[in-house]
Amino acid sequence: MERHREITVRGGSASARGPGHGSGGAFARRRGAGGAVPRRWVSVVVAALLVAAFALTGCDGGAPDTGGPGPGPTGASNTDPALGWGFTHTQHSADTGDGDAVARARELLSGRGLPQDQAIMGWGVGNPEPSPGTYDFADLDRRIAYIRSTGATPVITLCCAPDWMKGGRAGASRTDWSVESLEAAPLPAHYKDFAALAARVAERYPDVRHFIVWNEFKGFFDDARGQWNYQGYTRLYNAVYDAVKKADADNLVGGPYLVMDSYGPGERSYASSLKGPWGSVDQRVLDAFTYWNEHKKGADFVVVDGASPTRTGQTLPDAFSATDKLTAVSAWVRERSGLPLWWAEYYVEPPASGWSEQRRLATQAVAMAALARGGTDTAFYWSPERQSGPCPGCLWSPTQRADGGGQLPMYALLAKFAAAFPPGTRFTGVDPAPGDAPDVRVLASAKDVLVVNTLDRAVDANVDGTSFPMGAYEVRWLRR
Repeated sequence: MERHREITVRGGSASARGPGHGSGGAFARRRGAGGAVPRRWVSVVVAALLVAAFALTGCDGGAPDTGGPGPGPTGASNTDPALGWGFTHTQHSADTGDGDAVARARELLSGRGLPQDQAIMGWGVGNPEPSPGTYDFADLDRRIAYIRSTGATPVITLCCAPDWMKGGRAGASRTDWSVESLEAAPLPAHYKDFAALAARVAERYPDVRHFIVWNEFKGFFDDARGQWNYQGYTRLYNAVYDAVKKADADNLVGGPYLVMDSYGPGERSYASSLKGPWGSVDQRVLDAFTYWNEHKKGADFVVVDGASPTRTGQTLPDAFSATDKLTAVSAWVRERSGLPLWWAEYYVEPPASGWSEQRRLATQAVAMAALARGGTDTAFYWSPERQSGPCPGCLWSPTQRADGGGQLPMYALLAKFAAAFPPGTRFTGVDPAPGDAPDVRVLASAKDVLVVNTLDRAVDANVDGTSFPMGAYEVRWLRR
């Protein structure tokens, strides 16, 4: 069984700042008993894993840092536990590259204020504490400064851990950026050390109020028992929760960031009662969530992630209907936690899909509507990355190019959805004409209506009393 998820590095470059996730329609998938396939499929995954030991810039090992407040101005803190729709920065993001392209992307992002998430190690950021008490926050400073410059709410994911907390060697030049090392959990003897690092991060960025504890239970799968070590994760979570709250009582902390994996309806090994035509969620994941929920010190929001396809890449009964899983999982988590619901990642595209960008947009729109119907308060789109050439599913053109930093269709969709359906939106029951359902999907508030044609051919739609033609996989907005 796999203790970690696969990581793909887009662009094929290698430097020394830790791996980032690929995207472009692929998504990672954990393995469970029986050797199910990985969570994130990409055609170049083997080659990508070989270069995943490296990431964004330069060599590891900046000058020792006292770990005091980070440079740059801090704005008013946003302490709302519901942030709406945003995205996560990955290895090659908008903060580096051609100067004009970086500025162009900043202007694009500044126009919307979408919340932005960044991990403390990996995904474009180096080792924050290469030796006990010796800090290097240069990369994290750069990312947080860029987020601040766009006027967005910054969110920090407290993952991953320095090598010496996992049984590896200390030292700025000794960081092991292999997938196995990066995604290992801290040893129990170092839970308090990781919590202390989390507190140091919180103190360094006093305007950051939202902290996610760890990422996808990385390193917490117990191979011998064939289940998640949710007791260990919860001990780590509680230590971090106490430390971040001690740094500032107004800080908001959430977890457990579990992957809501599902199997097809015909698979029985780990079937659960949380099921539908799309399959059933792995009972082991639900057990882990239940334990954390019952034994956590506290939480200001609850975090999950997952994909509408099954672990074997099936979209059941089809890619659009499979997104109903996101609604079902959202409702299940909200009912049991009573907390604002965050999706740290969500994926809709199976491996090697061959989808056009228009079909990708349509499926993404339907998935976001499914999350909204389930009561999701915050959701982060895992930003795909490429340094050159076409970038399927990307939010902006790569800033490594002189002409980069421009808006792409996925960003336009994300930004429009965020503006039309902020947290707390009351949705109305507008349906397409009987002849259009279920091929035309609709989400509506008192002011805005999202209409998606899920067919690969043109249709004549009739929604909210208005008739209009729609192209194949067209996404359209109506104003009421």
